[in-house]
Amino acid sequence: MNCQRLFIFFIIFSLISCKDNKKTAHSTKIEKISRSKDDIYYKYQEPTKNLMDLYPFEEETAGFFKITKEFFRCKGNPLNPERVDTSNLDNVKVYLDCVGPIKHSLPLINGKEGVYPVLIDILNFVQRKTKKRVVITCGHRCPKHNSYADISNIAKTSKHLIGAEVDFYIQGLENSPLKVMDLIFDFYKEDSRYRGSEEYEGFQQYQKETDVSTPPWHNKEIFVKLYQYNEGRDFNNRHPYPYICIQVLYDRSTKQKVNYTWEKAYRGYLQH
Repeated sequence: MNCQRLFIFFIIFSLISCKDNKKTAHSTKIEKISRSKDDIYYKYQEPTKNLMDLYPFEEETAGFFKITKEFFRCKGNPLNPERVDTSNLDNVKVYLDCVGPIKHSLPLINGKEGVYPVLIDILNFVQRKTKKRVVITCGHRCPKHNSYADISNIAKTSKHLIGAEVDFYIQGLENSPLKVMDLIFDFYKEDSRYRGSEEYEGFQQYQKETDVSTPPWHNKEIFVKLYQYNEGRDFNNRHPYPYICIQVLYDRSTKQKVNYTWEKAYRGYLQH
């Protein structure tokens, strides 16, 4: 009985729905849109694609990313194995690497975190001229990574500790470091800030004894060493190539000499 009632209700509901649909269809009117000959259409400009501004580290120089202070961050890594100094068997020393730049900043120079700007300027100039990638093997070293990377006595007062030194070579010119040296000289001849100034354009070779076989070059602002295949090998420079080391001697912005001090090396950066 219930099934019969449901069936009858379904039939009645279907008939009513169809009837309403027919009424709706018959009541619909279609009106044509007409326009007069004087109508003016809205003029619109073709959309143009706007590119987002690049971050400094995304800007390219000769097909490579522009070198910024970020390229100079400490290369310490807690996964590096311990290093044991057995040069004195009565005083064996074990060195562990730092945890890296996540725990400390670059040096604070004139109130700002970074490295001396001339280092960045020279490397970008060389990269632009050679159209080859600059490989920075060592930029800033925090005290712990400095002790780990180079256990020699001379490294204890390294300017890597204060953001005033960089080691690098050029990919594709690994065995032609003198060509790179010529470009460093050209930087001072072509840059308008230095052009015509003999104390910057005029490089001289250092005649006193150093840790390299090739006499270093220097002007008022920088001191440049060329390390051969068998020279200057430390944890950051385990590659088989000659490499160039640039040290900053003079800060043009403050008109002061740049010297290593314990205060700058050990307290001149932020620890997170």
